Amino acid sequence: PLGSLLYPYGPHQGDETNPKHDDGTSEAIALSVPFTFYGKTYQTAFVNNNGVISFDEPIRQYTPDPFPLVDGHPFVAPYWADVDNVLGGDIFYCQTTDQVLLENISQDIRQYFPKNPFTATWALVATWDHVAYYGSTSEKGNTFQAVLTTDSKIFYIIFNYWDIQWTTGAASDGDAETGLGGTPAHAGFNSGDDTNFYNIPGSQTDAILNITTTSNVNVPGRWVFRVDDFQVTGVGPPQLNNDCWL
Repeated sequence: PLGSLLYPYGPHQGDETNPKHDDGTSEAIALSVPFTFYGKTYQTAFVNNNGVISFDEPIRQYTPDPFPLVDGHPFVAPYWADVDNVLGGDIFYCQTTDQVLLENISQDIRQYFPKNPFTATWALVATWDHVAYYGSTSEKGNTFQAVLTTDSKIFYIIFNYWDIQWTTGAASDGDAETGLGGTPAHAGFNSGDDTNFYNIPGSQTDAILNITTTSNVNVPGRWVFRVDDFQVTGVGPPQLNNDCWL
């Protein structure tokens, strides 16, 4: 629909649409295939409006904190910031066993992780489509996607960044006209323990606006991680990347 980086999404794909509600969330999603994230297996996920997919409970916090989080919530953050879908945009999600989509995902994973034979049998695809920021007086919108996928043995997460125009909502000290400044968006993973986490470089700095040009798999705007057992591809140890932008 928008470009090759995003997997197909939207109502015509059979996606559910999140309610229009500031700091809102999807209903609890009963995962048809339990998802293993840092050695723990989860059966319930939430697609939260503020750019986060969480396990077991929703996340309504709108100003991001760096990982590891003290409260121990396990979640993945493609772009954690103060989204307001009442002001603009939609958040879609769907659990899929569509063979064409799963084959596309499998081919991508095999390209990035050639040592592990992988054929996806399930995916959860969540897409934030041209979403506005809280307090916005502009037309700016962000479009990004997160995919959880597995062959029931190995578990991966893909982040796709198609169009990022703002970093910060007004309640996080951002500028209402530009959507910049204040405490910018955060991207990465929090396992719920103190040792397994990853902050994508540029998180919570103005540089996160350029996440459409960065990657750990040589595809600008795409980050891919194996998450059943913590491994980071193509970047240094996770703890070293907390605040340096290379």
